Amino acid sequence: MTDSEADPYGDDIYTEPDGDPDTLANLGPLTPMAGVWRGLEGADAHPVAEGTGRDNFHEHYELQPIDPQTNGPQLFYGLRYHTHIVKPGETETFHDQVGYWLWEPATGTVTLTLGIPRAQVLLAGGSAAPDATEFEVRAAVGSEVYGILSNPFLDRNFRTLSYRMHVVAHPDGTWSYEEEGILAMPGRDAPFSHIDRNTLTRVEPPTPNPLAGGSGAGLGIGSLRHEDPPHGPTPGPGSTR
Repeated sequence: MTDSEADPYGDDIYTEPDGDPDTLANLGPLTPMAGVWRGLEGADAHPVAEGTGRDNFHEHYELQPIDPQTNGPQLFYGLRYHTHIVKPGETETFHDQVGYWLWEPATGTVTLTLGIPRAQVLLAGGSAAPDATEFEVRAAVGSEVYGILSNPFLDRNFRTLSYRMHVVAHPDGTWSYEEEGILAMPGRDAPFSHIDRNTLTRVEPPTPNPLAGGSGAGLGIGSLRHEDPPHGPTPGPGSTR
């Protein structure tokens, strides 16, 4: 591996790229996922006291483009998502989840951030080609880069050892996922494989990100960084968000 392959950003860790205001045109393998989706054939296998519980579920999954994001020279295009899941015929929340899907063109990396109101979060990542119709992201407990954090009760009783999510975009415009969390629980000799699957159909198109056509239309990335704000100068080149 050459130095450029190991570090595509070079020595300057502060200068930010301009990027492209049109996020929808730069999402790489995330492109087929943008929009509002519905899935009525979800399947869940989860742990219960007697062994394995199985449920079907209905899912509303919204993924909207955000403005390009930078960490110095690192550039992400992404989708902010919210998925809400109920059992058929019920209104009570079965599962709720928020986060971001991110695409980094410079490294061919897909990143998933995941937060659920059971006081658990994770960051998962994987590699993909820009035109890939199938990819996978993974995380492992204890990792300081793509890792998993849980509240003390979950960590003690339903410890998530690893996580993966496999995504496939289909020719008919739908997309499917399979996600698996490997859990360690007291009194069980072997880890438990908690699996969710669904296929999603688009019900609404995505809304363009603000720079591409929303409230910030016409403003280029970085166009405000070189002008003095009303109450003082712009921070120096060493500042980050």
